[in-house]
Formats: sequence, structure tokens, C-alpha cells
Amino acid sequence: MTPITPNAATVLCISLAGRPGTFGVRFHNHLYRQLGLNYYYKAMTTQDLPAAVAGIRALGIRGCGVSMPFKEACMALVDAIDPSAAAIDSINTLVNDAGRLTAYNTDYLAVRQLLEQRRVDPTTAFALRGSGGMAKAVACALRDSGFVDGTIVARNEAAGRKLADTCGYRWVPDVQGLEPLPLLINVTPIGMLGGAEVDQLAFDEATIAEAQWIFDVVARPERTPLVARAIEQGKSVITGVDVIALQALEQFVLYTGIRPTPAQVDEAVAFAREG
Repeated sequence: MTPITPNAATVLCISLAGRPGTFGVRFHNHLYRQLGLNYYYKAMTTQDLPAAVAGIRALGIRGCGVSMPFKEACMALVDAIDPSAAAIDSINTLVNDAGRLTAYNTDYLAVRQLLEQRRVDPTTAFALRGSGGMAKAVACALRDSGFVDGTIVARNEAAGRKLADTCGYRWVPDVQGLEPLPLLINVTPIGMLGGAEVDQLAFDEATIAEAQWIFDVVARPERTPLVARAIEQGKSVITGVDVIALQALEQFVLYTGIRPTPAQVDEAVAFAREG
């Protein structure tokens, strides 16, 4: 496929992440090429979030995907907050309209879609490990999808209790002694490529063995140790790539005003997975 050659009229979209990845870059740029759009997408990181967000506004950058650890800190830096983000005090998308920044949360929308598409029974009891911005999106999506029997596992007691109380779930400080549950969800950096815990499991072997569903939001690699173990044991799996593909599609629509066909999206996802 012909490489994108940016020019003076190119519309720039970016992402900000503590550990930038390639999926969004390949997904968005592939669709730009498919649809003949003069857009370009670039992954970035920053040590100065307020300055980075000011740069998005000042430089006319059309859109920005926001990943860990910036999802909550961005809330105070925007002009308007869409209900998808306001409901959970966490964002993953910024859209710049002539210098006015609006925040959205397409992670929340993606998780709700996945739970429905995979027909995960809302009566299923679950444990969710994590309490940051993405954990809020997942927990609120579960709550709003009718899941009532949940446990939030978080070392940060204040954040963990707050999230559990917000969604009507229990809180425990760690996975030690966690009772077997049919649905296990990892929303921490455990297993993430480039991290100190890349080779670790987010839940212990015995807990994994008793589960029916494994959901890991980590997308790099797609087969985290947790996902790999679940596949070995024949469990139903939702991966971080499943989430990132759906949320990236909704971001694309927000940035461009165009909704690609399912076939175009499938091709873009396949291309992004090769990176």
C-alpha cells in the first residue's frame, strides 16, 4: 500500500500514552488510505501533559487518543465532556473543533458492545483487577450492562473502594485468597510489553483454572500470559485488541465524520495486528 505523504493540508491526529503502541497508528492510517483522506496519525508520549494538551489546541491537531496513565488527568484540561466520559470521570479521546476540546470515552462504548456481542451473561460473577481510568470504563460498562455481582481488586484502597462504591461492587486489596469466579478481568499493566511485569499473570493459576471467561484489556502483546493461559485451557477470551479495535473505530468516526464499512474495518484491524 502506498505510504502516506503528509503535506501542508494534512489533518493530524495523535495519541498520548505512557507506552505508545502501533495498533492505533496502523489502524487509523490504513483507513485514511482506504478512504482517500488527507489525514495522518502519530503515536506520542509526554512528560508534560498540560503542555501537550495545550499543543493539541494551539496547533490544530484534530483528535487525540488518550491512554494510561493520562485518562483521568486530562479531565481538567478540556472545554467540554461528553456523557460517555462524564459518567465515569475518565476519557480516552479528545476532539478539537477550532480550538475547543471535547472529551469522550470510546473504551466504555467498546466494552459494552463486546459484552453484548459475546453474549456474556450479566448474572456472571466477576473480579476486575485495577482501579485507574480504564478500570472505571470497564467497571461502569459492566454495571450499565446489568452485571451486579462484582469484586474490584485494587492495591490502592481509596481508588479501589471509590470505584467499587460507585458501581455497587465489593473491594478487596489483592488477589490472594480471591474466591473462584467465572469471569476474570485484568485492567492493569500486568503482562504489558515493555513493562516490568510483562511475564506475570494478573491472577493466580488456581483462580484462572476455575474461570470460564478471561478478559484482558492489555493489547501489547495480544496474547498476554493471562490470555495465553486461558487459550491453553479452552476458556472464552476477550482481548485488549478486541477492545482497542472497537474503540479506535469510534475514534475514527469522531475525527473524520465517516463510518467505514465492516469490511473496511476488518481489513484495517488485520493490518494493525501485523504491526
